[in-house]
Amino acid sequence: MREQTPNESIVYFGDQGHVPYGPRSLEEIQKFSEGITRFLLEQNSKLIVVACNTASAAALKYLRARFPDVPFVGMEPAVKPAAESTKTGKVGVLATPATFQGALYASVVERFGAGVELFQHTCPGLVNQIEKGELNSNATRKILADALRPMLEKNIDTVVLGCTHYPFVIPLIQNIVGENIRVIDPAPAVARQIQRLLEANKKQNQLRAKPTTRFFTSGDAVSMKSLLPVLLGRNDEVASALWKDDQAIAT
Repeated sequence: MREQTPNESIVYFGDQGHVPYGPRSLEEIQKFSEGITRFLLEQNSKLIVVACNTASAAALKYLRARFPDVPFVGMEPAVKPAAESTKTGKVGVLATPATFQGALYASVVERFGAGVELFQHTCPGLVNQIEKGELNSNATRKILADALRPMLEKNIDTVVLGCTHYPFVIPLIQNIVGENIRVIDPAPAVARQIQRLLEANKKQNQLRAKPTTRFFTSGDAVSMKSLLPVLLGRNDEVASALWKDDQAIAT
């Protein structure tokens, strides 16, 4: 988003008090998502990104009905580009149980998965490992190896990341599967859709003020503050700015 829409300010809300979403009920996720949306709108947000595959599967349709005047960008597993690019016709998909069980995933598979064999795995415990900042620990490697090695034995040539936590461990995934396996990160496509919607709705930022990034969490603010540089990179301007402003995070 920073690269695609550099003039836009960002308000990020991490629902760390309630993750992982995967095992939660549809009603719970809808309730959380509606509350977060209302909070973000109170911060004068003009577009909402549901940056979670599970929340998109459970609540995106619900949110659009509740807030008909708000543009939403949701997440769906990138089965389409995987199906278009696979040479072996075999694709691995990593996602949460709620994503796999949702109507959104079923719709994507029905529309774009014809003629492609999909191998699915829920990677139990991986979200919690990433939330702890363990991006390359032995425990994290074991979770991914247990998911990916059986897929490799089936001759997959593409891995779809169906959870927005998982791109943080792309280097580890690539290390396990090797350079010849394509790993699809959904982030660039989401950023492009944000730009398209801002342009279509004439909502681009025309102000000359420097854009800002603010982080909020429903969990422990101190834990989030220590986690952000691990995920964003210690030299990232967002992370650097965070250390100078203790008010950048609020619960």
